[in-house]
Amino acid sequence: ADPRYFLSPVNPVGEGDMSNRQVELAAAAALGAVSMALALQLLYRQRDEPAQPPAQASFATKKERVVLVTGGSGLVGQGIKSFIATDAEAAANEEWVFLSSKDGDLKSRTDTEAIFRRYKPTHVIHLAAKVGGLFANQKFKVEFYRDNIIINDNVMECCRIFGVRKLVSCLSTCIFPDKTTYPIDETMVHDGPPHKSNEGYAYAKRMIDVLNRCYSDEYGCNMTSIIPTNIYGPHDNFNIENGHVIPGLIHKAFLAKQSGEDLHIWGSGTPLRQFIFSQDLAALTVWTLRDYHDPEPIILSVGEEEEVSIKDVALMVAEASGLPLERVVFDTDKSDGQFKKTACNKKLRKLQPSYKFKPIKEGIQESVDWFFANYEAARK
Repeated sequence: ADPRYFLSPVNPVGEGDMSNRQVELAAAAALGAVSMALALQLLYRQRDEPAQPPAQASFATKKERVVLVTGGSGLVGQGIKSFIATDAEAAANEEWVFLSSKDGDLKSRTDTEAIFRRYKPTHVIHLAAKVGGLFANQKFKVEFYRDNIIINDNVMECCRIFGVRKLVSCLSTCIFPDKTTYPIDETMVHDGPPHKSNEGYAYAKRMIDVLNRCYSDEYGCNMTSIIPTNIYGPHDNFNIENGHVIPGLIHKAFLAKQSGEDLHIWGSGTPLRQFIFSQDLAALTVWTLRDYHDPEPIILSVGEEEEVSIKDVALMVAEASGLPLERVVFDTDKSDGQFKKTACNKKLRKLQPSYKFKPIKEGIQESVDWFFANYEAARK
């Protein structure tokens, strides 16, 4: 660039009339303009081209499919890992990669792109999320919304950019409207606002459903989502303050047994819920990945007839833990949250009519036994 073009128009100079100082100033301006142009060019290029990550160890496989599981160290991810360990299709044709937070921060676009570039997944099961129980959702609505929106956007956009053949994302029944008729089904997700107690998390999750259709319409992507009811099982987060109901009760039962004190239950125990054992959800999630190809979500749940009260669940946990039932106390001054979220599983049953779910009493006993045996290592 000719430095004269960057001089002030009130002090024009001809060729050969520029002082050394003028030349320096004009050259600096020219360099700045060129740098800005290059920066803008790079910015627009990066909208569709992922950034170059740091060098990483290569990943290679001869399998037909590479299935990447975000949030792979959690409850559902560990359930899937157990399921595919004995699955013939996985052994023959699939390489499974289970991510944890150690592999990168999915809130970072750079980290997410580096993960996709390294493993080159053909299929993705997206389980990673910022999650928590009732009281955490009430207290940190902004964080639950923002973190999940960013994570979901990074994963879904990387699936598009890197040509992933199929994406299955995990939603929750809390996304359904608070004021609605029961049972709820897949067509009712956006019929009204979710319960105020978890609106940050719920709205972020709803946007996955919206984007599944948008990516399908605009780019032809094969993306869908599952909506499980309340999940429980080994490898859960047993944190009393921020965990979900069954793992929280199991941890409290453990402590009550150690201390000889009563098992206190937050709330009246009257709310009703459907619970699905983590390994049942794992089997159905893998089925969704392989055989369900529709952007519309599908509810993965036990039937309406298997809905149970929190009181009944608490008594099952106490019994499985070896606590006398008279030591179970309900603190009615604590909030109950949403009374019921009964979900319809007719769509699932039409496609999987013969699937047998683990009875909740058996699942709770397995979960209690696992937590008691792995107390030191368990997430809590």
